[in-house]
Amino acid sequence: MDMKKMMKQAKKMQRDAAAAQAEIAEMEFSASAGGGMVEATVMGDMTLKAVKIDPDAIDPEDMEMLEDMVVAAVNEALREASNTSNERMSSLMGGMNLPF
Repeated sequence: MDMKKMMKQAKKMQRDAAAAQAEIAEMEFSASAGGGMVEATVMGDMTLKAVKIDPDAIDPEDMEMLEDMVVAAVNEALREASNTSNERMSSLMGGMNLPF
């Protein structure tokens, strides 16, 4: 493979990767915990957008359970965002034809 063709392919891949990252950053990922009592929504750029808590989940005697549900929902939404991002970027990089 000639160097000019390889450089052209690398630049295209760089543009495709930047476009994919921008698209992923705008995506929303939601997850819930406690049977839907707590729902978290994160963006593809790994920022927390929203947390919704069912009023029935609020028990002043057991705030620790509510805190655990919030953490679980946020972590699961972040995992989904990360997995989607990794899969998308892997598929882009898998198309690269580099000689080894």
